[in-house]
Amino acid sequence: MLMHWREAKPDQYDQVREKIRWDEDVPDGARLHVCGFSDDGMHILDVWESEQAFNTFFEQRVGPAVQEVGMQGELEVKFYPVHGVFAPALGMSAQASDL
Repeated sequence: MLMHWREAKPDQYDQVREKIRWDEDVPDGARLHVCGFSDDGMHILDVWESEQAFNTFFEQRVGPAVQEVGMQGELEVKFYPVHGVFAPALGMSAQASDL
């Protein structure tokens, strides 16, 4: 899943992350999360077990936290099937069937 949120700010992301506590209460189906910021906003790359797993997490936990923090703007989300993963720092190299 690729997400782009032009209006999102790093401090808002940090506030949402604190409210969700995904590192303590890992969402079902979550595999990988990477977030970065550039001149055109927030960019997130996630790997999920399924699109539905992400949607459930977003509806139940992210959405309410985003509203509390007051994040504004249009959220762009695109889903793509994973074909392969290479994460040497995590000791991982896998094809989609291995995830």
